[in-house]
Amino acid sequence: MLNFRRTALLPVLALTVASAFAAAQTLAPTPPMGWNSWDAYGLTIDEADFKANTAVLASIKEYGWKYAVIDEGWYLSNPFGTDTESQKFVYDANGRLIPALNRFPDAANGAGLKPLAEWVHGQGLKFGIHLIRGVPRESAKRNVTIAGSQFTTGEAADTTDVCPWNNDNYGVKDNAAGQAWYDAMIALYAGWGVDYLKVDCISDHPYKPAEIRMIAASIKKTGRPIVLSLSPGPTALEHAAEVAKYAQLWRISDDHWDVWSHDPKLDAKPKEFPFGTRQAFDRLEAWQPYVKPGSWPDEDMLPFGYLGPHPGWGAARESRLTEDETRTEFTLWAVTRSPLILGANLTKMSPFLRGLVTDKELIELDQATYDNHPLKDLPAGFENIRAWQAKSSRAIGNGGIFVALFNLNDHPAELKFKWSQLGLSGVKGSEDVTITLPAHGSHVYRDLSLLHSYDK
Repeated sequence: MLNFRRTALLPVLALTVASAFAAAQTLAPTPPMGWNSWDAYGLTIDEADFKANTAVLASIKEYGWKYAVIDEGWYLSNPFGTDTESQKFVYDANGRLIPALNRFPDAANGAGLKPLAEWVHGQGLKFGIHLIRGVPRESAKRNVTIAGSQFTTGEAADTTDVCPWNNDNYGVKDNAAGQAWYDAMIALYAGWGVDYLKVDCISDHPYKPAEIRMIAASIKKTGRPIVLSLSPGPTALEHAAEVAKYAQLWRISDDHWDVWSHDPKLDAKPKEFPFGTRQAFDRLEAWQPYVKPGSWPDEDMLPFGYLGPHPGWGAARESRLTEDETRTEFTLWAVTRSPLILGANLTKMSPFLRGLVTDKELIELDQATYDNHPLKDLPAGFENIRAWQAKSSRAIGNGGIFVALFNLNDHPAELKFKWSQLGLSGVKGSEDVTITLPAHGSHVYRDLSLLHSYDK
């Protein structure tokens, strides 16, 4: 059992009351937690597999896991096709993407994904989908009327603007027709019961502020509290205020996969693909000043466990991350308050992974802390060691001081120090501490006591 001191109660209660009031007024008051289909299924997820994974997510919902998200491709009759024609996109009469019935049979008779959304809600969870920004090429070519408007898809589509890494869609013009397109599309999906919308090719390579603004306006018009997630990254720091105004989370790196450190030889996309855990330390630190309720810099999904049968990158596999690296990544995302979105095939979740993602104190670290920051001026012997501190907003009195230590070395690191040497705020500790961190490993302390689940 952890020991919680019970002094200085009134300031903490005041903070808790204030935080609760802010949460009630904010969409995504804490970092979103959930599951996304991309890392395990790529374009291929179908209704049966989605329900099977969502059922597992529902079994851990008491720990905060909430959003079940279908990533790219739910509108493809043949997700194994090699181009737009062979993939067989499915549209409604107004050019909007709708689910492929051979993969989502409950969408029959024009129901769309509403029956599936209702099923997810029945599990006590929230439902999300993925979109590539813009107007599908075929929809623009047909030049059909945009639902609820006098405009056509041809008037909304910007045929000079194509996503450099996905040519399925044209961009959307910043005009009345473009706004009408987003209004019509998002109204349809809101009517299905969508709670979370991940929009891709919009927050970097290229950055599309006009389309971000239009999408946010369309969501607002629906009256439905839909969380908006922008992808991919790296979103530029100079855009921090703008993206926070319109979205609840935005990607701060290119796609993150199961690699400890980025290898330029693996590049398959612009910039930094696939982004590694090692690089995430500096990226998350740079974005920490912009973390606040309703605005969450997103370091991407957690590529843990079994990534299959058809992952969005590479062959089906068990995650390349070791157990130590997996713990480190989950802890880093938590102490920096990044969204926690699982990427594993949950139907094959190991006891180790289930134990990690149901660790109540690590989840508290992500969901209910403040004053999260890296500790600087570390003592001798801390070469390639990172340290972070956070304070729990749930703790009574002075309790709830978290400290996370990370070993970025490729070999174990033995550390000898006094807590006072780390410059911690709100704690006193002069006793000697000796620990050994495994290569790429981490330890988490609360009130200077090592959490038992991380003690090797």
